[in-house]
Amino acid sequence: MPRELIAIAPRKPILREYEEPALKPNQVRVKSRLSAEKHGTTLTIYRGVSPFSRKMLDPRLGVFVPKPSEKHETGWGEFPIKLGNMTVGIVTEVGDEVKKVKVGDRVYGYLPIRETHTVDEQQIKIAPPELSDEDLVCIDPATVSLMAVREGNIRVGDKVAIFGLGAIGLMAVQMARLSGASLVIGVEPIEKRRRLAEKYGADVLLDPLRCDVGLEIKKATGGGVDVSIDTSGSYQALHQAIRATSYGGTIVPVSWYHGEARGLNLGEEWHFNRQVMVSGARVESEPYRDYPRWDRRRVYRTVIGLFRKKLLTSKGLLSPIVNFNDVVEAYKMLDERLGETIKLGVTYS
Repeated sequence: MPRELIAIAPRKPILREYEEPALKPNQVRVKSRLSAEKHGTTLTIYRGVSPFSRKMLDPRLGVFVPKPSEKHETGWGEFPIKLGNMTVGIVTEVGDEVKKVKVGDRVYGYLPIRETHTVDEQQIKIAPPELSDEDLVCIDPATVSLMAVREGNIRVGDKVAIFGLGAIGLMAVQMARLSGASLVIGVEPIEKRRRLAEKYGADVLLDPLRCDVGLEIKKATGGGVDVSIDTSGSYQALHQAIRATSYGGTIVPVSWYHGEARGLNLGEEWHFNRQVMVSGARVESEPYRDYPRWDRRRVYRTVIGLFRKKLLTSKGLLSPIVNFNDVVEAYKMLDERLGETIKLGVTYS
């Protein structure tokens, strides 16, 4: 029987066998080739520390409220949960009413880490031949990075600092360069991520564990960067992003923060420097500020076009890449020894 990676409780991943359902007329069956995880979002849920662990988002009011005392399925935060973000695979079967794909097509979509998938035709897309499997599973962080750079309104000649050089931050380094930034500063405590950022075009790389990042950026730029983007998920990093940004500059928080805001002091630089903080780099939060010119379809088309033209690369971004048989231990490592990772990739025998 095929297997899938799930978490049965916070920080308890297992491989579980499952049976594929009978194929419906509008469905396709896909055999997985490469999967990748979305570290920030999924790890927050996997660790049981997301707001969905104890609250629910009221869809009408747009605010979090306590979960009702009776059993209530709220989606995110309810265990067991499937792990994984995007998967590339090959179509092995199609239903009678399927029109857009055929057996043998390479396809991709938002699919978890499991050996096979039975999904509606609309849940997958045919893979552009110019894009590698690695490019395809990195479309998600690239779309978030594109949103962050656009929300920051980075223009030719701007000085930019990017806090957190995981997959989104590393893509943002490339996007900032494409937008015309004259100086790109990367801030990250993990050395292997800093090395890759240098290859991707960062001019200056700082380890926040070794220096006062906000102060050093202010000194090096003669007053601060025009735009800071925080992809780290750390309140301390967000505080340093504020400190590093010039008077009247822009801060774009991309991360899904959780817990108490320790290390973030809004009574210091934020109170005095008339900066603009722009949330909204979340691709799913529609409509966008520049809707209807920009919508989700245009964001994805733009990212795919950048990959096609080789203006954006995923080379080196998947690290480690493990075999599916070893994914449970790899996932524990991802959670417990983050310094050894950039973005988890999973291949299938």
